[in-house]
Amino acid sequence: MTAVIHDADSHIMEPPDLFASYADPDVRERVEELTVGTRLPVEHDVGKVVEYFRHQHADPEFRSHDAEQIWLRKNWEATGSFLAEDRPAALDLLGFASQLVFNTFTNKTLQWVEHGDDLDLAYGLARGHNRAIVEFCSVDRRLLPVGYVPLADVKRSAAFARETLELGCRALMIASACPRRHSPSHIGLDPLWAQAQEAGIPIVFHVGGGGRLIDPMYLENGLPPVPDFHGGDDNFRSVDYIAIQYPVMQTMGTMIIDGILDRFPRLKVGVIEEGASWLPGLMRTLDSAADAFRKNEERLQKLELRPSEYIRRQVRVTPYPHEDAGWIVEQSGDEVCMFSSDYPHVEGGRNPLGRFERSLAGLSDDARRRFYCDNFVDLMGEGLAV
Repeated sequence: MTAVIHDADSHIMEPPDLFASYADPDVRERVEELTVGTRLPVEHDVGKVVEYFRHQHADPEFRSHDAEQIWLRKNWEATGSFLAEDRPAALDLLGFASQLVFNTFTNKTLQWVEHGDDLDLAYGLARGHNRAIVEFCSVDRRLLPVGYVPLADVKRSAAFARETLELGCRALMIASACPRRHSPSHIGLDPLWAQAQEAGIPIVFHVGGGGRLIDPMYLENGLPPVPDFHGGDDNFRSVDYIAIQYPVMQTMGTMIIDGILDRFPRLKVGVIEEGASWLPGLMRTLDSAADAFRKNEERLQKLELRPSEYIRRQVRVTPYPHEDAGWIVEQSGDEVCMFSSDYPHVEGGRNPLGRFERSLAGLSDDARRRFYCDNFVDLMGEGLAV
């Protein structure tokens, strides 16, 4: 394992009123009505849960076990999960040189509101979200805040991207679900990609931004309900899991075919917490599509590279620790995959480093260094230097 490890996926556990408190006054009440951050089992009062763990983190006896429990405590219980002043200590214990920091509960809401009719609310929620994430990360330069940019209005999105970069976000997250009124590859969004490229800041996708993944009737099988990953009913089950990658595959593939990575050759794209077993197949599917349709599609004729070559050059992806990351790297190339912990979420597991190490055991030292460090550095560009 390399001495320097960067973490491409971590989270803040946002209290329910966090983003409303950072929203502009004209949308604050409507942001509050969205009840952002309340996705706990219904029998719990999220405010009481937050207060309980706030007291726990102030207890010297509880804190005396931080080091031995750093991979075992999850969600609100984890060190630095929602108290910004504790996150540097968590980073020290985890041993990471940096972490991208995403929200926990809000991607679905950001995407849902963006696809609605109230665009003032969509951009207002995103603005409150971005301010809060930047403030949380301000306690340590190793924490890299991820801002959200709605794509609903092409002119508004370009201005909003500029604002988000000026705010200090180190990555610009967009939904993997197709915008309601146009393609994510619409040429009107070129100023957004140009700004990200010029700033050396990546565009990222994250699980939760894909909209409804499957028709709910797939779950109506006449059998007793199946609990989700956490034992409840609001997260992924095995059947939902199958579809996690579909929106980002379609969106990223469309962006490549329509020439965005060709026109912006220094733009980097991260695909975070959406797995990666699908990646080799997508690369081959895109190359096959280019071969089959190039004769009649001028956009394909204009591409200087094969689609899979754009992915190797500009796209970076995080496998899940339960996937065979070594096989994915062998099939997709050493340049693409990155380490992520998903701290402090349960899905990251209690030993992601160990699981990845076992999976990568057959790879060269150079490939493993790329996985833990170099590919993240390449993705982040100036985002690590700001």
